[in-house]
Amino acid sequence: MSWVLLAFGLWGAGLALNAMYPSRRFGAFAVPSFFASWLTAELALHNFVLQIFLVLALCWWGALQELPGWVGLGLFVVNWTLLFRMVALSRRTRQVFEQAFDDALGPDNWFPDPLRQRRARAPLVAPLWLRNRQVERLGNLAFTDLGHPRHRLDIYRPRSGTQGAPVILQIHGGGWVIGDKRQQGLPLMLHMASLGYVCVAINYRLSPAATFPEHIVDVKRAIAWVRQHIAEYGGDPSRIVITGGSAGGHLAALAALTAGKSEFQPGFEGADTSVCACIPFYGVYDFTNRLGTHPGFGLLWLLEQFVMKRRLTEAPEAFEQASPLFHVHDHAPPFLVIHGDQDSLAPVVDARAFVTALRERSPHPVVYAELPGAQHAFDVFHSFRTSDTVRAVECFVREVVGPPPS
Repeated sequence: MSWVLLAFGLWGAGLALNAMYPSRRFGAFAVPSFFASWLTAELALHNFVLQIFLVLALCWWGALQELPGWVGLGLFVVNWTLLFRMVALSRRTRQVFEQAFDDALGPDNWFPDPLRQRRARAPLVAPLWLRNRQVERLGNLAFTDLGHPRHRLDIYRPRSGTQGAPVILQIHGGGWVIGDKRQQGLPLMLHMASLGYVCVAINYRLSPAATFPEHIVDVKRAIAWVRQHIAEYGGDPSRIVITGGSAGGHLAALAALTAGKSEFQPGFEGADTSVCACIPFYGVYDFTNRLGTHPGFGLLWLLEQFVMKRRLTEAPEAFEQASPLFHVHDHAPPFLVIHGDQDSLAPVVDARAFVTALRERSPHPVVYAELPGAQHAFDVFHSFRTSDTVRAVECFVREVVGPPPS
């Protein structure tokens, strides 16, 4: 048992170190490193509890009778120290958002109460419990008449009903090649719908079957549908906030910055696809790799092979056209940009460059929250960080489009 304890100690310490310092530069290894880092960091307390039971069981079976067992126990102590460091970082999320709002809006110009409310315990105990009895879901409504199976959306709204509520439009991620509307953004949508907002989660065509700009065309079609039909479901079509994570963050930012652009609205050029604000989570803002953040077998390879289906060197203007960074303009809507400083899939330096460009051009507030210790996709399930983030989004939405109906 001593060697078993040592092996588990090495495994646990390796996971913790990877979570604190995830791989960013080793090509294909970045993906497994991300998954291990993501689950370790966001479920740090759950990992700690499981490891305590494991160590106690192995010690009961005699793991400390030989030297390797004591070395393994020492490694677990190091591991637990790192896990609690991760918890401490996640609990700083509230302060990071408060400072971000103060910097962008002024300390007296935003409503902080939602962010400072006590966290609910139940979702933190059961992080994968993504249901809320106060919310009803209307599933698989078609947002075009083109007949494609991906042209579907779900509506989340208060079970008690609502009228004239602001609308949150959620776009899932998945590298433009995978993903579904029921897999991401659920903590945010359930929270906002329980307060009285109407939330809409959409699917869109995926690569490699789809080639850009088909993804953003589908998002634009969904916005047009929301403007035309959401009042039938209790929403206010004049108050739409768009959000999404990863590829969904890219599409949300691009949609927010390209309202009415005919090249992204073929056949419905006259439709109003403007939004009141944008909240991209860990998005991709630059396909051109001008900062050199996508070396080798990584994001640029994915874009060239499956999404754009052409090389950057052969069609740089097409990659610019797909990049939110190159669409920043003087009438950009308010933005709340959220990114983790440990993101190993969507480099944080690109998010900083995007925020800088927005602040140089946009007359509206640009709030930027760079969350310490946060990986990509940190908000997929409940955690300390997710809880504070969804309430920060509530604060921002209240500021830009108002509270839900009373």
